[in-house]
Amino acid sequence: MNKSFDQTSFSLKGFYLLSFFGLGSLFPLLGVYFKDSVGLSGTEIGTLMSISPVVMIFAQPLWGVVTDYSRRPRAVLVLSLLLTASLGFTIYLFESYLWLIGILIAFSFMQSALVPVSDSILINYVQIENKQYGNYRLFGAIGFAIAVFIAGRLADSIGTQVIFYMFTSVLLLCMFFVIKMPKDNQSLRTDLRKGIGQLVRMPSYLVFLSATFLVFGPIFANNFYFGFYIQEAGGTLFGVGLAFLIAAGSEAPFMKFAGLTIKRWGMMPIMVFAATVSAVRWTFYFFEPSYQIVLMTTVVQGFSVGLFIPAAMEYVRTYTPVEVRATAVSLYTAVGNGLGSWFCTFVGGVIFDTYTIFYTYLFFGVLTFIGLIMVLILTKMEVQGRILIQRSL
Repeated sequence: MNKSFDQTSFSLKGFYLLSFFGLGSLFPLLGVYFKDSVGLSGTEIGTLMSISPVVMIFAQPLWGVVTDYSRRPRAVLVLSLLLTASLGFTIYLFESYLWLIGILIAFSFMQSALVPVSDSILINYVQIENKQYGNYRLFGAIGFAIAVFIAGRLADSIGTQVIFYMFTSVLLLCMFFVIKMPKDNQSLRTDLRKGIGQLVRMPSYLVFLSATFLVFGPIFANNFYFGFYIQEAGGTLFGVGLAFLIAAGSEAPFMKFAGLTIKRWGMMPIMVFAATVSAVRWTFYFFEPSYQIVLMTTVVQGFSVGLFIPAAMEYVRTYTPVEVRATAVSLYTAVGNGLGSWFCTFVGGVIFDTYTIFYTYLFFGVLTFIGLIMVLILTKMEVQGRILIQRSL
């Protein structure tokens, strides 16, 4: 029994390490590939890179239905890995802008299954075994960080085409870790229309969604544009990899201890702090600091991303009714990771094309400062809500 248990735990950690290694080897340098090797404009690159978050909004619920219907999440995961790896390499075979749009739509649809299906398996597992989600998810942050570092180094010496070979081979290897993952899939079923109707009547939740749209949008768009920024600041592709290694790597320890930090300081102060760090960071980049200074500032990503994500999830878990919590999580993910990421990626590309990458980061900074204001408003609403509850007792 212990052997089987150890194999399951090892397989889950290995899956997150390799799956995010694959994502980290491709996405941070994909925009650089489109610009340097294919010769696309900033607007074209922004459009292509914004396809994934848009498709995710519609694809993830469909994958949930497929998983629920089949009751075979591991089979769904293997299929997704196989087709995502194949379509990812296909991107390298075409240079026509219109063809790339079609390929990226199909690629994004298949890739959209990886995180929600694996998270569904992991969440069920940690609940049954009384373990911590963050202790497994942090392997994803480690894999992503190491991948960008290696990909940047290889791209500098071989060429950016290496990212497609890395991505495809690692995702195919990742399939072997799925075999020993748990079989059970106990997805939460909910009436989506009824759940959304109940949530939109909660003013505080709508403010929360606005805040996540404004804060998460720049965070996820940064994964696509930071490579351009590092190059403009005087760094090489190796420098891009090193910057991502420090930035993404700094998230892991914060994710591991996020629960204790939130318990001590409170989720709202942590969200305010994390949003402030992000807003200051993006705005600072507008003033064109040197590559060395940018490299030193990347470590603050642990404070912002590593703390804001678990604090936001804790807010949903604490302040939304149990009967609509699954819908609340889905809506929060769609707005922050989907709509926010799409908006900032697309508009960021237009700004990059019209002005410079530095103005793109000014745009990110302004949005995040507005998001910070929304978090402060949310904090005040929750304090007032607690006061009213105490007075009524």
